[in-house]
Amino acid sequence: MSNKKRCDWVGEDPLYIAYHDTEWGVPVYDDHKLFEFLILETFQAGLSWITVLRKRENFRKALNNFDCNKVALYGEKKQEALRQNAGIIRNKLKIKATITNAKAFIEIQKEFGSFSKYIWSFVNGKAIQNKWKSIKEVPANTALSDMISKDLKNRGFKFVGSTVIYAHMQATGMVNDHTIDCFRYKQVRN
Repeated sequence: MSNKKRCDWVGEDPLYIAYHDTEWGVPVYDDHKLFEFLILETFQAGLSWITVLRKRENFRKALNNFDCNKVALYGEKKQEALRQNAGIIRNKLKIKATITNAKAFIEIQKEFGSFSKYIWSFVNGKAIQNKWKSIKEVPANTALSDMISKDLKNRGFKFVGSTVIYAHMQATGMVNDHTIDCFRYKQVRN
């Protein structure tokens, strides 16, 4: 497994390798998984992704397995418990944003039938296939992530800037940003 060519950002961390090899860039259409990634990206804002990955299971336990319906109901007592939970990122604003985003996520589900239908409509249901030769070519955000970010903000979401949204698009396979020399590039093409 270690002799395979991977995207340059992966490095040697086994957690990063597993994430890259099994999840990153794989198209996700399941609302539960889309919510999980959106929340993790929210907490990642300003931090490294590996920090979030290392706390992922703690987040899963703390946030009712990323159940948007339960998260949307969190009151002050639960927020305080989250702020005291050393296993997660304890940023007060991000915790509040998670609850706000859960409520907004549910509203999108009501309007579109699923969050998946909503978010994938921005790419006509099909992943954008980029052809990056180097990690240096991969953008932090695009005009499309700008547009999605703006729409989400208009719908009440927080911590969904264009860079966060582009990372979400990469993680959930809306864009294939594996470099063309990476063994996963052809595997995640749709």
